[in-house]
Amino acid sequence: MTYDLFLALVGFAFVTSVTPGPNNMMLLASGVNFGFSRTVPHMLGISLGHALMVFLVGLGLAGAIQAWPPARVALTVASVGYMLWLAWKIAHAAAPGEGRAGGRPFTFLQAAAFQWVNPKAWAMALGAVTNYTAQESVSAVAMVALVFAAVNLPSVSLWAYAGQSVRGWLALPGRLRRFNWTMAALLVLSLVPVIWP
Repeated sequence: MTYDLFLALVGFAFVTSVTPGPNNMMLLASGVNFGFSRTVPHMLGISLGHALMVFLVGLGLAGAIQAWPPARVALTVASVGYMLWLAWKIAHAAAPGEGRAGGRPFTFLQAAAFQWVNPKAWAMALGAVTNYTAQESVSAVAMVALVFAAVNLPSVSLWAYAGQSVRGWLALPGRLRRFNWTMAALLVLSLVPVIWP
């Protein structure tokens, strides 16, 4: 990979990782509801789970899904259903310290698994593999996956930190409720391109 192509890949990874999407909306909400340190496993799950996704997509997984239309339909249905369920969970999240059931941040494995039903994560993985692995070798695909992991973690961390930063302001239950409903609505809106491409 040339130096110019490497810099372009880093830029692509940064822009796609730091801009709003399902992962970042959930991290913002998690930072508000649980704080930064309790959100770290969620952030690591996103970064490493997405890197694994990029690697497997680069090895041909995307082609297999595109070649079998029922798999694509099943993935879309699973994505929409799961994200609607997550939006509901965010909208009904308890305030910190209320101890309601289900009031826990995502675990590492939950966040890593979420990448497989996250439409933006698929778009990022497909874009990275298509544009930055000219020679379709395992080492080229691994390089793209590693760059994504290295760039993604600090990028998504900003969202969890931003959430924690406004946590005090959202300490009033009414504000927190409005914030959580707004985050849930934004998560649902992120599905529009999936449902109506």
